[in-house]
Amino acid sequence: MRIAVAMSGGVDSSTVAAMLKRQGHDIIGLSMQLWNQRRLNVGPDGEPLPSRCCSLDDVYDARAVAAQFDFPFYVINLEEEFEQTVVRPFVEAYLSGRTPSPCIACNSHLKFARLVTLAEAAGADFVATGHYARVERKGSRYLLRKGIDLRKDQSYFLFELTQEQLARALFPLGEMTKEDVRRLAREVGLCVADKQESQEICFVPDGNYARFIERYSAERIAAGDLSTTTTQLYQLNSAKSKARKAEIVTTDGQVIGTHNGIHNYTIGQRRGLGIAWSEPLYVVAIDPEANRVVVGTKQHLPSKSFIAAKTNWIAVDEPQQPLRAAVRIRYRHKEAPATLTPLGDRQVLVEFDEPQRAITPGQAAVFYDGDLVIGGGWIESPLTERS
Repeated sequence: MRIAVAMSGGVDSSTVAAMLKRQGHDIIGLSMQLWNQRRLNVGPDGEPLPSRCCSLDDVYDARAVAAQFDFPFYVINLEEEFEQTVVRPFVEAYLSGRTPSPCIACNSHLKFARLVTLAEAAGADFVATGHYARVERKGSRYLLRKGIDLRKDQSYFLFELTQEQLARALFPLGEMTKEDVRRLAREVGLCVADKQESQEICFVPDGNYARFIERYSAERIAAGDLSTTTTQLYQLNSAKSKARKAEIVTTDGQVIGTHNGIHNYTIGQRRGLGIAWSEPLYVVAIDPEANRVVVGTKQHLPSKSFIAAKTNWIAVDEPQQPLRAAVRIRYRHKEAPATLTPLGDRQVLVEFDEPQRAITPGQAAVFYDGDLVIGGGWIESPLTERS
């Protein structure tokens, strides 16, 4: 078969390309240029901060693998689409008091959407990536399952994929462990066999989200192409802004401090509050309209229910009746049993059997039945009680 391989320059996607090439497939390597690493993310010497994802060095590594295994390789510049589809919504979400998941948006709305189109144009039958997940066909439906290496499973990040995208997707690493991949990479002599893994968001290489948001917002406001709403949110959240009080309050409304912008905080955060208290305090809510950060003790973190919006269903049609599932509310969260009640308009009420800690607006909630991804959605504000 002719297969387009999405190549990030890391060991996983490079091993996929090598595996498929050795199996006799006609391989086309595709790398996406998504972000100019010199933009906004520079150190005091003017040099870009180190990044282990989507950098020019990664593109060079991918090209070297293609040359090593003798298959054509192309770089597609998607910087403008990436900014509009991933970066700008990321900034807007944080300024609105939410904690976004940009890697999911990138996978579903940019990478797979464009890769399928590019693969079709190149006459490729499938698109292969280095994700640790599995796709199988059952009747007319394509199913998404966890990778067998549960430590590396990435099905959480793929819950928005459509049936059309899954029909064209290959995840050759889904049946392998990370150790298997490294071993194979060394056996075939991959130049990236021992390359360190990427952990950070590609456009925030130092992990300082707040600083990136401030730099990006200031840049786009100066250029005059940021929306009025986002501009107002930034100006309100800027540490220099005196537009409104920026209060840190307890759950009963007591003002106990000030903050320097709600984009510096996320639900469950303990460090960086700058408040001396008789017991540890955590961020339990963010109120963008009042420009307030609400803090409480550990007992205020758990919630039993929330609404998931913009749901995507993979294993079933959109349900009309309540159903049971194990729900994961962030990538490293252990799934917990819950009841999903359809509300219409692609929304479901998620009610856990037991309270879960730090349910965070803006994060993805993915619904599982064992290793099967039923579907998922985006977390709205947690509910303190069933109305």
